[in-house]
Amino acid sequence: MRTFLSLLLYRIIFLLLSPLLLLALLIRSRDNVAYRQRLFERLGWVPKNFKQNTIVIHAASVGEVIALKPLVQQLIAQANCPQITLTTFTPTGSAQVSKIFGESVQHCYFPLDLWPCSTLFLNKLKPAALILMETELWPNVIAQCANQSIPLLLINGRLSDNSMNGYRKLSWLIKPSLQHFEQILTQSNDNKENFISLGSKAENTKVTGNLKYDISVTEETTAKTNELNQYIENERPVWLVASTHPGDEEIILAAFTRIKKALPNLLMILVPRHPERFSMVKQSCLDHRWQLVSRSEKMSVTQHHDIWLIDTLGELLSCCTLANIVTMGGSFSNIGGHNPLEPALFEKPIIVGHDMANFKEVTQQLLSASGLCQLEYNAGSSVEIISQQLAEKTISLLNNAEQCQHMGKAALSVVKQNQGASCKTQQAILTLLNNSKSRVC
Repeated sequence: MRTFLSLLLYRIIFLLLSPLLLLALLIRSRDNVAYRQRLFERLGWVPKNFKQNTIVIHAASVGEVIALKPLVQQLIAQANCPQITLTTFTPTGSAQVSKIFGESVQHCYFPLDLWPCSTLFLNKLKPAALILMETELWPNVIAQCANQSIPLLLINGRLSDNSMNGYRKLSWLIKPSLQHFEQILTQSNDNKENFISLGSKAENTKVTGNLKYDISVTEETTAKTNELNQYIENERPVWLVASTHPGDEEIILAAFTRIKKALPNLLMILVPRHPERFSMVKQSCLDHRWQLVSRSEKMSVTQHHDIWLIDTLGELLSCCTLANIVTMGGSFSNIGGHNPLEPALFEKPIIVGHDMANFKEVTQQLLSASGLCQLEYNAGSSVEIISQQLAEKTISLLNNAEQCQHMGKAALSVVKQNQGASCKTQQAILTLLNNSKSRVC
């Protein structure tokens, strides 16, 4: 009875907030028109031609879609296995699905977690199983799947200490949701313990590793690298700053000013995380009087250019190959950092800020192997202090090719030693389908 009342309260609250959620999408669409396209999908209206009884896998955005690539490809290769419907929340994630998988999967947006929306979604698709990823816990959809005997699996489970604080306040809602999963597969033992602490069943919660380690250099990546490399006219040191958020650029540009005094020939490749910020970041660079060329202009990067702004999608991995050193954005505030495994794959030395909460175990492994450098400031440090630390470490590494090579090799070894999560997750999915008798693969 208590669980029913908790879910009812959640549904009422979410229903009351739904106009604000739609308004938020419309506001965001001022900078990115894709947010006001395909709104019917967000309300649960699945395209008419979609097949039923598929495996629905939800990947929130770009990073999750890329991490799923090996797993989804393995499932597609399985004879007699159900077709896959891959859902996302963000337009960039949607674009990545189309780019990577094309017509080999069905794709639409995941519905808002409102009872009418999720009802439309589930009634249309009648999934053979619903697979959620990392921290995507949607109580209403989960409860409806449980009521309809749709098998549930959480893969690549991740719960940082920061997330735990928020979820504990909603334990009355989250605990029943966690107990509906047939299995919860986590990235690490710390994450496993956090899920159990929140209420998941210990016997159903296990460590299978992080899907994001299972990355590899593809022919497409190599071809894109060759294409990008042709735009850089002169041989020069390159500093890649990847996946930046608001506040990151202020620190980065301040550090860049210091670095250029020591290394005037340095080129910075700057990759903002979200497309709607491209023009804003460009203007900020120009305000600092840097000579800049945008990737979308398809112009050569000459000796006179200081910054190459990557204002296109899907090219970050290839940019890693061009760099001498990589700094991950999102780690200088409360974002929790971004995936350092991509530059590690290309044997690049990596610098991050103090906040890598989203990649706590990965960061610790890279630190232990001396494949990553984490700045030592705290959350209250000034821009001047942070930028000075970042500049000093970047200059030091760029002036020490031997150390860069050592860090890069160490980083790659961490990636190779931790691969294999995709195969374990695939087996769990096939077992789930077999046990539920939804489909036998």
